[in-house]
Amino acid sequence: MKQLLLVRHGKSDWGNSHLSDFDRPLNARGHRDAPEMARRIFQKDLVPQIIVSSPALRALTTAIHFLEAWQKDADLIVQAPDIYEAEKMDLLGVVNGLNDRYDRIALFGHNPGLTDFANYLGNANIYNIPTCGVVLIEFQADSWSEISQSTGTVVDIDYPKNSDGD
Repeated sequence: MKQLLLVRHGKSDWGNSHLSDFDRPLNARGHRDAPEMARRIFQKDLVPQIIVSSPALRALTTAIHFLEAWQKDADLIVQAPDIYEAEKMDLLGVVNGLNDRYDRIALFGHNPGLTDFANYLGNANIYNIPTCGVVLIEFQADSWSEISQSTGTVVDIDYPKNSDGD
């Protein structure tokens, strides 16, 4: 069985109009929410074996916050440029290429692609993954290459303002 945690980056800072979208940092809420969501994942015993992240600053910073909260090394992050501005089929290409030695992986990315991807994989009806939201999808598969449309089951959705998250 494979488990994929889809994590949308934390709330970003729109205060500096001179920065490119790629270089936008997290705002104060984004820095606060990421460690909280990491704690919830830890409490559910869902810490992934590896993180695959968009290299965009806000996604990578969110991933680093998660690793710090789990007291894991930053070398567990693999940057995947194809995640930035990705549509669902781009994300499927990333997932299908993951190393099968890992059974639980977290993918840190962006909307709208991440929400579309969760719906595509899990046959779900998620309107929007909020910033720093996490969707856990399970697959009855032995290889990441077997994953495709409707092969997963969404088993958990959590986000910072979810009072049921604990």
